[in-house]
Amino acid sequence: MSKTASLIPLSRILTKSNSWIDIKPTETYKQVTVKIWGKGVVERNEVTGAEISANTRLKVDAGQFILSRIDARHGAFGLIPESLAGAVVTNDFPVFSLNKSLIIPQFLNWISKTESFIELCKAASEGTTNRIRLKESKFLSMEISLPPLEEQRRIVGRIEELAGKIAEARGLRERSIEEAEVLKTRIYEIGWSQAVSYSDNWENLERYANVIDPQPDHRTPPEIDGGMPYVSIANISIAGKVDIIGSRKVSITAIERQEASFTLKTGDIVLGKIGTIGAARPIIVKDRFALSANVVLVQPDESKVMKEFILGLLRSPQMKEQFTEGTRKTAQEAFGIKKMRKLLIPVPSLPEQQRIVTYLDALQSNVDTAKRLRQESLKELDALLPAILDKAFKGEL
Repeated sequence: MSKTASLIPLSRILTKSNSWIDIKPTETYKQVTVKIWGKGVVERNEVTGAEISANTRLKVDAGQFILSRIDARHGAFGLIPESLAGAVVTNDFPVFSLNKSLIIPQFLNWISKTESFIELCKAASEGTTNRIRLKESKFLSMEISLPPLEEQRRIVGRIEELAGKIAEARGLRERSIEEAEVLKTRIYEIGWSQAVSYSDNWENLERYANVIDPQPDHRTPPEIDGGMPYVSIANISIAGKVDIIGSRKVSITAIERQEASFTLKTGDIVLGKIGTIGAARPIIVKDRFALSANVVLVQPDESKVMKEFILGLLRSPQMKEQFTEGTRKTAQEAFGIKKMRKLLIPVPSLPEQQRIVTYLDALQSNVDTAKRLRQESLKELDALLPAILDKAFKGEL
């Protein structure tokens, strides 16, 4: 910090606001919350006075400093933005007006994002586990090093110049990551389009896989508390991970009935037949679960076709066209099991399948590597701002 900086207690900089207002049931109010680790002051929601369980609330104004009693030690503080002027908060969020003859609001905003300021808030917080709260009197007695206003303006200007460059670089990295994802999708579509165009041998899916309707009676079992997972396409990730926790729960009878008809195996493929028609997901089987009536199970015959190859085919643009053309228009669009079995797929020899899968996997792996490197560079950019702030408030910027 500048040689002309002085240690100033926060009580000289911040004055507690007591702008309490009566809450009127018929009026609408914005409510405020504060994100941890300096992520800002944001709107929590907008409610009517009738929905607020108190007769009074503290009104905030733009430029005031707000913090969370509970999470100040985790960096939950910041300046009220213009968009939240007139919003209300509870007593858990003390609000302070700034003495602008001593401090510039943006100087306080930046210095509050430093590790030393968070440590100051930790030192001002007391209590037992789960009941630790910031003590205002102790917080206001804490001192920060404060240079003259002119020097504050210079420091703020320099920080914002560098922060702007970081934000610009971050935006470029984020766009490049998005473009990499688009490129990966495009490679996939073009690659599989070319792969299938080379084959004249188009035959029904059922010749190369067992295509099973897991709920042939089309009835959805009733949901029960503490039941077993009932998995739909929405519970399966693009990579095949099955979310049994977030799935519907049904009687174990539904699982036992399916297990009597077929055995689920890792590498099997689930196809959406209602709603997300044609969405293809591999499945990783680690737990017991039942498949919903909204999907079809495809179990490839590995003596004829690679699981990876048939998954790629089912996700190809040509297959999407077949799903679109064959979809039955009802109250909820559907693609029946019979049509699933008659889907036309091109299947070359197993060595050719292996060549295609290996080639396309390598292309997409290269894109994934580029994407990962860009994501790592984002982390490096995120680490730059704290380093800049540290230098700025040590007088080294």
